[in-house]
Amino acid sequence: MSTFPITLQSFGPHAIQIQWPNTVSETILNDILAFESHLKNTLFVDDEKWEMVPAYTTLLVINRNSELTFLEWEAQLLEAYHQRPSTKRPKRFLWKLPVCYDMEFGLDLMEVSQKLQLSPKALIAQHTAQAYTVYGLGFLPGFMYLGGLPKILEVPRRTDPRLKVAEGSVGLAGKQTGIYPQESPGGWNIIGRCSVPMFNPKKKDPCFVSVGDKVQFHAISRSEYELHKIEGEVGIYKLEKSTIDD
Repeated sequence: MSTFPITLQSFGPHAIQIQWPNTVSETILNDILAFESHLKNTLFVDDEKWEMVPAYTTLLVINRNSELTFLEWEAQLLEAYHQRPSTKRPKRFLWKLPVCYDMEFGLDLMEVSQKLQLSPKALIAQHTAQAYTVYGLGFLPGFMYLGGLPKILEVPRRTDPRLKVAEGSVGLAGKQTGIYPQESPGGWNIIGRCSVPMFNPKKKDPCFVSVGDKVQFHAISRSEYELHKIEGEVGIYKLEKSTIDD
């Protein structure tokens, strides 16, 4: 079991942030998720009282009801980390998500292709060949920050962000790719659109993807995109997922 030098800091009266080394790494992310699982089974069993938010190199611990005495909890959390038994991270899934790279949806596809000196076909092939790790959820409810983008697809954010980016838009920015779960402003380079809703507040688990899962895109036609949208509206579209073996 890996052990890293962690530090803690107060994050307001109700929260404490645990910081791992500031390096984007699946090994670190797995350690964070394993520690989160350990805490859920020991110190923070009451889901109504406690919330934990993992992302990249941090784990945010929140008490919804009471203020936290930092020095007291710092000692408990450090002891829990260094004395924890070997804990498996929660079960993770690989999600296969459909994306239509039609030019109407891929607003920046041609421009990005030119910048990267790739044909649109080659760019799409590169984008769909990878399984991306979900390092965080945020910015918008259900927005996945996906790491593992091949270097050949790295492109800076747009210099002129859009006031409106359509729901489902798939973008590239720096070393990451992601899906806009709802219409919003945004500065990522849009190369396609996913036909699967990323966030549904009416469901018990509004976002079906969790930090630590993986996502792989596959290209679909415009007609398949329209069919998926109809299937989603009537509730018969089935997400494709498989368990990731440790």
